[in-house]
Amino acid sequence: MGATHEQQDFDTPTETRESPHGRLDLVRIGGAEIGHLTREPGWCWSTVVRPVAGTEWCEAPHFQYRVSGTLRVRTCDGIEFDAAPGQVTALPAEHSAWVVGSEPVVDRWGASRYARR
Repeated sequence: MGATHEQQDFDTPTETRESPHGRLDLVRIGGAEIGHLTREPGWCWSTVVRPVAGTEWCEAPHFQYRVSGTLRVRTCDGIEFDAAPGQVTALPAEHSAWVVGSEPVVDRWGASRYARR
């Protein structure tokens, strides 16, 4: 029997999670979950996600592809950097982040545990 294909798009996501200054559209496909995450100016992990996650830092290591906007990231050991459009970042466990400037930050990433306990 031949392999079958799956096809989804973010216009009809499997799940949507909204938070202050942000929205995650999640698509489940091929046994994986891919997120389209939009964070508006004013979004900051420590004020938006920390209360939901219940941890001091984001504990989930993950990759992100930045579509637009600039996100400043700080790791628990004090390293701080900006992630800009077109970049792929591999973030370790124990990081925080916030939107820099007036442009929304849009990412695509594996995000099944985002803003969830």
